[in-house]
Amino acid sequence: MVVGLDAGLVPFNPEGWGPPDSTETTTSVAAGSTNNLPLNVPFAPFSRYDKLGRTADWTRNYNNTARPKNPSDSVFDFSNDESFSASADDDSFRLVDGKPPPKPRFGPKWRFQQQRQLPQRRDEEVEARKREAEKERARRDRLYHLNRSNPNAPRREAAVSKSSVDIQPEWNMLDQIPFSTFSKLSFSVPEPEDLILCGGLEFYDRSYDRITPKNERRLERFKNRNFFKVTTTDDPVIRRLANEDKATVFATDAILSTLMCAPRSVYSWDIVVQRVGNKLFFDKRDGSQLDLLSVHETSQEPLPEAKDDINSAYSLSVEATYINQNFSQQVLIRDGNNVTFDEPNPFANEGEEVASVAYRYRRWKLDNDMYLVARCEVQSVVEVNKQRSFLTLNALNEFDPKYSGVDWRQKLETQRGAVLATELKNNANKLAKWTSQAMLAGADLMKLGYVSRVHPRDHFNHVILAVVGYKPREFAAQINLNTLNMWGIVKSIVDLCMKLNEGKYVLVKDPTKPQVRIYEVPSDAFENDYVEEPLPEDEQVQPPVEDADAGETMLLL
Repeated sequence: MVVGLDAGLVPFNPEGWGPPDSTETTTSVAAGSTNNLPLNVPFAPFSRYDKLGRTADWTRNYNNTARPKNPSDSVFDFSNDESFSASADDDSFRLVDGKPPPKPRFGPKWRFQQQRQLPQRRDEEVEARKREAEKERARRDRLYHLNRSNPNAPRREAAVSKSSVDIQPEWNMLDQIPFSTFSKLSFSVPEPEDLILCGGLEFYDRSYDRITPKNERRLERFKNRNFFKVTTTDDPVIRRLANEDKATVFATDAILSTLMCAPRSVYSWDIVVQRVGNKLFFDKRDGSQLDLLSVHETSQEPLPEAKDDINSAYSLSVEATYINQNFSQQVLIRDGNNVTFDEPNPFANEGEEVASVAYRYRRWKLDNDMYLVARCEVQSVVEVNKQRSFLTLNALNEFDPKYSGVDWRQKLETQRGAVLATELKNNANKLAKWTSQAMLAGADLMKLGYVSRVHPRDHFNHVILAVVGYKPREFAAQINLNTLNMWGIVKSIVDLCMKLNEGKYVLVKDPTKPQVRIYEVPSDAFENDYVEEPLPEDEQVQPPVEDADAGETMLLL
């Protein structure tokens, strides 16, 4: 006898899948049939478009919140079903803590492996470099936000992008020389000979060698002493030597040092070249940038040029020149005991008080029939073992420690090498020019003074923090200044200019590129008040006062 399986009544749902919403059937049922549907069985409603992942999931863990949710698991979610009440069971459920028991803190294994290591000794120089780098980054951020504070205002232009002379349309460019070609040049010159010595010198006061930041001295002002910045062709001694055919090329130590250190320059500069017959004269313009000292020229972030800003490039140049002039006279013994030479100062009038300076007119042999005469300056003299030695006096100036990242008052006594390294990084061209001028003048010693402002916002009052002496040739080797390369640059420019026709030319350092250009200019250029200033008049903070009669420039602040 075959017994059939009674599956019960399966109602028909004409509106979708699954059983109808009501338990009452809408279709006709055979007589005698009973409704044997299971009662209280939960059912999760779903759509015919849902994807069924699995029939039953016995591994699902609702307590694992980190497990990613699968859309196909919604068919097993009975939380929305009112007929399935599991809240009571959930409240009584507690998960057993499965964390491993903590390890004992004492024992041989913990004692040898978990022992704290002693702090290692840190090098002070490494820490100083780290702090310097942090201050440098902070300074860059400050300058960046300063320039970006007002997006509608024009961005402040750096002084490096300005040309030292306005290129006129009638000028004819003859050649341009990249600085990369200068690095391969080399030329050896014999020892020079002194032709004429002029002026007078005062002795150096050795008590300034013992100055420290703790016993600083106030920088004095010497308004009554005159300082002369006379160009080559206005020098009466050079004119006399040219008439006597003592040489073929004539220049000054400031002009020669600019050419020798040209590859280190960043700011624009210009030198006037005059070819007269078989002679060559290197001149500077009236009001040229060669009369001023650059500040932070080779720093990574050039100084912005702002109107009425005491820390602008032009204001700092005037301030640095003013500091150098006063420093070179303060460190002397002013007791009237001077060292005089064959001739007096050729630029001073009778009875005029002049600064302590001696002019050495020296001659170098460049070729068989070519000689160079240059006027070189020394500022002081000192007696060592009953022998007199010439000195050059220059001063580095600190205007704001935030710009350099090194505070001289804290570092000069303990880390003087770090201070000098920072200055070599920010003022490489200026220090190289001072060194080359000392070697051209035959100075036995060069004194570098460290002068700082009394307050970072006061650019009129300064103090001397220290004075350090160096031998020029040893210092040149320390800053990687090659004497053969210096003279190789001068010799190549002289040979190039000697091939030009008679006339007037100008060498201009490109303000944005490491190269120098040669222009042919009219014969009356830079005359009859034809003077180009490196900055517009409305942006000049305190321009130098010029004396046209004597061809001198004295900076008054």
